[in-house]
Amino acid sequence: MKLIIQIPCYNEADTISQTLQALPRQLTQIDELEVLVVDDGSTDNTEEVARAAGVQHIVQLPHHAGLASAFMTGLETCLRMGADIIVNTDADNQYNPDDIQLLIEPILAGRADLVVGDRRVATLSRFSPLKRILQRLGSWVIGQASGVHTPDATSGFRAISRGAALRTIVLSEYSYTLETLIQAGAHRMAVEYVPIRTNEQTRPSRLIRSIPQYLAQSSATILRSYTMYRPLRVFTILSLVTFLGGLFLSLRFLYYYLIDQGSGHVQSLILAAVLIIVSFQVFLIGLVADLIGFNRKILEETLFRLRRLELGDNRESHPDPGEQVD
Repeated sequence: MKLIIQIPCYNEADTISQTLQALPRQLTQIDELEVLVVDDGSTDNTEEVARAAGVQHIVQLPHHAGLASAFMTGLETCLRMGADIIVNTDADNQYNPDDIQLLIEPILAGRADLVVGDRRVATLSRFSPLKRILQRLGSWVIGQASGVHTPDATSGFRAISRGAALRTIVLSEYSYTLETLIQAGAHRMAVEYVPIRTNEQTRPSRLIRSIPQYLAQSSATILRSYTMYRPLRVFTILSLVTFLGGLFLSLRFLYYYLIDQGSGHVQSLILAAVLIIVSFQVFLIGLVADLIGFNRKILEETLFRLRRLELGDNRESHPDPGEQVD
């Protein structure tokens, strides 16, 4: 059983050495343990510090592509290196690496495809009250969108099985945390959360530069991901809202017409007709989007099988997520 700890990083020369030194050297039921650093186009000496710390594998991106891109590059590299389990952690030493064993236990036991570390954000003193509320609200929204219980949706401390990694595709340019959970729910992967410990903050978050910026980016990611995997539901809701608006205006006009005041409310009738027509158009768009969604599923399955062929991955001990095992 081979486990690779991947660490996406950008300009982390001041913290990555501490992070690497704290990583475990061996884990129960793991025969091979390796570390991969994905340098996301750092402009400092992050790569040199990582090499000095004895990292076995370093991937350097030619330019700063963002956390989501670095995460996916790490997954692809880990798969090529034969990882059975991939653990993702941050370079700023936010997460306690002693909890990696807890993180991989559900995968080793065959209960989960994806395991996320739960920081219990409601109790984190370094988070402001507003940030704690927003984190909990965001996790609830992701839970509703993915159909998966998500107490800490933005946690980057994760373990993923080889089969789940082969199916993971991140299209967001912002972060991978939210999109991968919605994707896991759509693919009916088994997802577990385990309580983890965190260390003292070493630097401010680079993803959350401001609350408005974070809300805008996260909302766009959630909406895009959910629409991608549940298009008919999204467009049906929009269609229903528009139809109800048109129906209300129609009933309003009918009321005034019955009391002989209809001539002064013809504009309501016109708007009602427009809304009802638009509602049917939106529903038809939803049907088309749903059909496109089926094509996307076929493409994802094709990509999954292509990845397996490229990697020569015929392992029987690690079935694909959702696959029945006799």
